[in-house]
Amino acid sequence: MPENICINCKKYLEKIRKYIDLKENEVDTLTKPRRTLMFSFPVPMDDGETKIFTGYRVQFNDARGPTKGGIRFHPDADLEEIRTLAFLMALKCAVVNIPFGGAKGGVIVDPKKLSKNELEHLSRAYIREIFKFIGPDRDIPAPDVNTTPQIMAWMMDEYEKIKQANAPGVITGKPIELRGSKLRDIATSLGGAFILREFMKAKKLKPEETTIAIQGIGNAGGNVAKILSEWGYKIVAISDSKNGIYNEKGLDIKKVLSYKKEKGNLIGIDEKEVSNKELLELDVGVLIPAALGDQITKDNADDIKAKIILELANGPTTPEADTILDKNNVEVIPDILANAGGVVVSYFEWVQNSMNYYWEEDEVKEKLEKIMINATKEFEVNCASYKCNMRDALHILAINKILAAEKLRGIH
Repeated sequence: MPENICINCKKYLEKIRKYIDLKENEVDTLTKPRRTLMFSFPVPMDDGETKIFTGYRVQFNDARGPTKGGIRFHPDADLEEIRTLAFLMALKCAVVNIPFGGAKGGVIVDPKKLSKNELEHLSRAYIREIFKFIGPDRDIPAPDVNTTPQIMAWMMDEYEKIKQANAPGVITGKPIELRGSKLRDIATSLGGAFILREFMKAKKLKPEETTIAIQGIGNAGGNVAKILSEWGYKIVAISDSKNGIYNEKGLDIKKVLSYKKEKGNLIGIDEKEVSNKELLELDVGVLIPAALGDQITKDNADDIKAKIILELANGPTTPEADTILDKNNVEVIPDILANAGGVVVSYFEWVQNSMNYYWEEDEVKEKLEKIMINATKEFEVNCASYKCNMRDALHILAINKILAAEKLRGIH
């Protein structure tokens, strides 16, 4: 039987062992999930046939609180990716000081090939498989790639039906009408925008002097483009899964988002076309990967010309690429801080569900901004203290917090 260990997590830890002394039992604690679920489950199709799907749920360290993390529906979902993302969720929650461990789940499926009815059956069946292992004080799922507030609503409803109790806090990212939180739909993008604003301010770089390329025009990419363009930044390139567009003078983001919403893609828009590969290699001030993971690899890292990378996607840079970018003096604002706005507002939703009292949008925005700025200041101190790059500084910060919680519990 394969060992339940996160291979990529070991690579991250090996990198920071030159800065902090990690004992072998601590490495084991940090690289071995608390629980790994892999299962096959049947789902009825509209044509009367039954199809078997493979699902996963990985729960990483829970020393700081119940585990928390999204569920993705994607044809390329795999266990090692899910393990790595669960590990990064544990670090992310520690970095922004919210009381959760890490988790991640997924199903190997192309949701675009399912009808709405089939998608609902799949979502409910997935929850039935993991029902015994989740709960408001145990493991709280949320949306991720190709999962929506509607899917979260079905999942919450299925959990409550089995539990025969009201439990809105079991899932976050729900629609507002089902006790979701205001701003959850743009939280990842807004949190990332706050981080970039603080970073640029520290470097005395003005928005109008900063060119930005964004890979991805989905929820994260589209919203961060809208926010940053409203703040005066020049968005010169953006892409979807098929292709990208580029205008060195700056794109009209309102027009681009409207076109994408109407047509479903960027094909035919009156702008210069670029591939996703070309977009990543544009000579811009800031590159924002906001699509899938593993986009910047050892094969293209040397071709990255951006001076700053804001990782709005989960794991867009491989560990090997990270080493190359570091050598080339490309400053990377890592995903565990850059896209933490999503889990912060998920935490707010969970808190609001617990007390059955809901905040207005301005209050959510104010609380999110405060947490993101405080996390940025804390990691900057860590960066200066250890004289290392941003990713290593954040990993050290998070791991020290997790190990402190483990030791206080008497595990070591």
